[in-house]
Amino acid sequence: MKTLRRLIYGEVLVAVGFVTLSFLALFFFFDVVDELQNVGKNGNGYQLSHALGYVLLQVPSHLYELMPISVLIGTIFVMARLAQSSEFTILRTSGLGPVRALRTLLGLGVAFVLVTFVVGDYLSPISDRYAQLLKARYLGQITVGQTGAWLRERQSERHYAVNVARLSSDGRPEGIRIFEFDTQGQWLSLTQAQTANLRNDGVWALSDVSRDGLQRQGVQGLEREHLNELDWPTGITTEMISVALLKPERMGTVDLFQYIRHLDANGQTAQRFEIEFWKKLFYPLSCLVMVVLALPFAYLHFRSGNITSHVFGGVLAGISFFLLNNVFGYVGNLNQWSPWLAAAAPGLLYSMASLAAFGWLVLRQ
Repeated sequence: MKTLRRLIYGEVLVAVGFVTLSFLALFFFFDVVDELQNVGKNGNGYQLSHALGYVLLQVPSHLYELMPISVLIGTIFVMARLAQSSEFTILRTSGLGPVRALRTLLGLGVAFVLVTFVVGDYLSPISDRYAQLLKARYLGQITVGQTGAWLRERQSERHYAVNVARLSSDGRPEGIRIFEFDTQGQWLSLTQAQTANLRNDGVWALSDVSRDGLQRQGVQGLEREHLNELDWPTGITTEMISVALLKPERMGTVDLFQYIRHLDANGQTAQRFEIEFWKKLFYPLSCLVMVVLALPFAYLHFRSGNITSHVFGGVLAGISFFLLNNVFGYVGNLNQWSPWLAAAAPGLLYSMASLAAFGWLVLRQ
């Protein structure tokens, strides 16, 4: 059996590697062409080397997105080729039964799951953040919309609404507004700052601060003060600001989980981010769905049909899986479905369909 596993694993790894490199090269070319319009624009100092660096930093994100579909195409190609050349028939006569074949491919699928998880949870978030900071250094700050990011926080008897307009090229919050309210929701003060340094002890070191607050003594009115620096203790981290400013699917699982806890603790809806969190957990497992989806192709009789059409049909099935995966995320958010169900339903449906097709083909033999 070691010889059989070595044969199948080697063929699949080579095919998946070739498909992945082909897709990455295609995306790299498109990204470079897209970035060329920013090179030297309005004398911003953004050169070709910076554009190439930015595109290279986007490669891990593309790899994370492409891994399942690459696994599907590569595995379908190998299974169909083995069936067409009757090699899989020889393997079956050598003791490779249906259950053992499924277990063999699932073992390889687990390796793809681990690679996808590591890339998506560690490598991709770091490289994507550096890519955004590199681009922001020459083309402007990281921002979203006209109002920036809004976050809320509760601290003992005070509630805060924090607005961050943008992130600077070195990752510091800029254009900060902190609205302070009491437990009855009455406004108490507004603190504005140009920039902030987020220290490891949970304190924002605000710079160039302007603070307007209600005067507590004497005649009631507004009290204004200007400060060069002000320390504001808070539990809001850089990762939380990044989630609010950037795409949540680009963040790591731990960062998303911490942000969801922050939203729950402050009475904010977290449905969208909970769905993204569960999708981050289930997305690497889609590699297992892809290998299960590819296995039935080894039991087809390609001598009486066209192998190209069967492979193309399998690829379309894989693409429909990703479309359904995205649709379930939006529909689950709109209809307030359970987040884990909205994230896991496409994988469960396609896994059952694949296993049903596999069982039918085995029983038909």
